[in-house]
Amino acid sequence: MLQALGIFQRATPDQLWKLTRPGNKHDKLVRDNLLDLEDHHMVRPELVRDDQRQVWVLTKRGHGEAKQLLEPKGIRVSALREKKYHPVTGKLLGAGYDDHAAAVTSTAAELHVAGIGHRLGFQTEIAHRLGNGYVQRADLVVRAPEAGVPVMLLEIDRRSEDAHDLVVKLQRYWEWGRLLPKDAAKRTVDLVRSRPDAIEHVDHDKRLWRRFYPPTGREGLVPLAFVFADTTEEKVDNAVAVLEEDGRRYWAPRRYDSLYEKAITALDYRQAVPVVVTTLEQLQEHGAGAAVWRRLGRTGEQTLTAALDNPDGHYLYRAQEARADAEDKRRRAAEREAQRPVCTRCGRKFSDERWEEITVHRTAVRAGDKSVCGPCRAEDVARQEAAAEAARLAAAAPPEPEDDQEPNRVRGWLRRRT
Repeated sequence: MLQALGIFQRATPDQLWKLTRPGNKHDKLVRDNLLDLEDHHMVRPELVRDDQRQVWVLTKRGHGEAKQLLEPKGIRVSALREKKYHPVTGKLLGAGYDDHAAAVTSTAAELHVAGIGHRLGFQTEIAHRLGNGYVQRADLVVRAPEAGVPVMLLEIDRRSEDAHDLVVKLQRYWEWGRLLPKDAAKRTVDLVRSRPDAIEHVDHDKRLWRRFYPPTGREGLVPLAFVFADTTEEKVDNAVAVLEEDGRRYWAPRRYDSLYEKAITALDYRQAVPVVVTTLEQLQEHGAGAAVWRRLGRTGEQTLTAALDNPDGHYLYRAQEARADAEDKRRRAAEREAQRPVCTRCGRKFSDERWEEITVHRTAVRAGDKSVCGPCRAEDVARQEAAAEAARLAAAAPPEPEDDQEPNRVRGWLRRRT
């Protein structure tokens, strides 16, 4: 209870029930706990809403206890809601619990009920400082790796903002996702400064956003959700249409730059902000785990993880690239085979070695008859070598004696004997 109030600052028993004990059938135990904490001066009711639900906040003592519970875990504690009194009458002044703050807490509560995020996995009003010094604060940040959502930023809109203001918010988150940390390597900084799109060649692990958030497990920057509350379906449709049209540069994937352009239908999401939209009313009616999320650029509603996944993204690209590469190799092999020379003597196709021998300059000069295959060329070489050997032996043999010289040799021998 103290932890939830330390994170969200103010909450009704219904919201605290969903944030702390979603397995219970009602909020009676939560209300009893609040009364017990009030007796120990840990919490106090700040006001009563129009629906007669009390809004509870931490006292100074309770705020100190919440700090001890949350800060060691690296969780920021919201500011203390101090009592304010009228300077003249001395009466306790009422504090407003605006509908936007209530919608933020209710959104977190519905996510928690659906198992998307532990209550300690939520943070509110998280600052994202841009390069020009402007700070864009996310209404809500959820970390739910066990639910397939390692991190997601949420903007809760009650249509109090113009739709084009939502596009500006989307742009700022996109720009923030393209920043480098201050201690980035000089080589990386020089690369990014060399041209506007150079940051796209820098891995996400080397960018600023990875210092704050874990890997998303998917392509692209940190996911962003727009949750609309207390508005009409027509206004929501209009706002989504503006986001899709004017914010296309920031959420839309691109075509892959591939040698096999015609074979690749996969899309490149690596530089995009995944954007999903829903309404608080849908979350409350169907649950955040239901198919109530719509991804910009798609039709129909999906579960949150399905909406964030990219089935037409990098995995499909790798599969299509591999198939296209294999098909290209088969086509090239078939074309090469069709061009393979045929021996004019025996009709056999040339081997790769013989084909290379007659085409490579350094071996072609000694390839002999280029119209015959390797075995026939070997036969030619064998015949040539046999003829050369016969000629060598013939040249080395002594000359045959002449017929008219033989009798004289005999006579000379007889004379020497006598």
